[in-house]
Amino acid sequence: MVPTFAALLTPLRNAYYLSFPVVLGAVLSNRMAVRLSDVVPVHWATPIVLALVVWMIYTIDRLLDVQKAAPASSTRLLTPRHAFHRQHATDLWRGILAAALLVLVLCFFLPGSVIRFGLVLGAVCVGYVFIVFRLPTRHSALLLKEPLVAVLFSAGVWGSVWVQRPTVSGVELTESLMFMAIAFQNLVLFSVMEQWENPAQPPFSLATAWGIDRCMTLLGWLTLGVVLTGLTLCFITSDRFAQRAALMLAIMSLVLYVIQRFPAYFLRNERYRWLGDGVFWLPALVL
Repeated sequence: MVPTFAALLTPLRNAYYLSFPVVLGAVLSNRMAVRLSDVVPVHWATPIVLALVVWMIYTIDRLLDVQKAAPASSTRLLTPRHAFHRQHATDLWRGILAAALLVLVLCFFLPGSVIRFGLVLGAVCVGYVFIVFRLPTRHSALLLKEPLVAVLFSAGVWGSVWVQRPTVSGVELTESLMFMAIAFQNLVLFSVMEQWENPAQPPFSLATAWGIDRCMTLLGWLTLGVVLTGLTLCFITSDRFAQRAALMLAIMSLVLYVIQRFPAYFLRNERYRWLGDGVFWLPALVL
């Protein structure tokens, strides 16, 4: 029996709900950060631990969101991603436990500098998740979620490389800030699209607090800043890979800007999420 298109699409949709595109994007971006660094190899376990930790953080955040949401009888009010997490909550918590045990085992192979960095970053992430879960749904402190997640995500991608290096160049630092701006642009864009998607009951975010017009202006300035910085780096550095990476970061920001410019098209079937998370795969083109 030939499988239907819907049956073929289900595993892909489940991978998307499980944040696998974000995890793969983090690993590919981390590989780009490695290429920008010295010739000394980065430890083999670093990208594996990064992937597991990113997946755990995103999954725990979704599961806690579901617990704070309306009761099970109103599952229809949840986004498809959150409904998926509510339906498979028990299996996901088991998966998180298994991933945490694997990370613990891999820590015995990692350099001490990476372990110390991971402990500090992990403590910050745990504190963030705990505070977000304890705060009321529309507490003003939750407006820090987008910038804080962008900082933590970027710190995991770039910091895990830097702690294995004696020095960090200005070009690396600049491109990491470009990456952080793109991560922030991604999150603010998603907040705007979610408000357009569900204007009657949008999630509390910068888009609901600042308004869509102000967020759209912010997104435009972020794109302009990333693109101009990328072009400037191409002229001030002679490192060919750094030039390619700078241009790729500029392209990533421009892709998000295209989504912003054509919301009606990208709102269909959550296209903005697929492409918005997919921009973090683009570093693979320069590796």
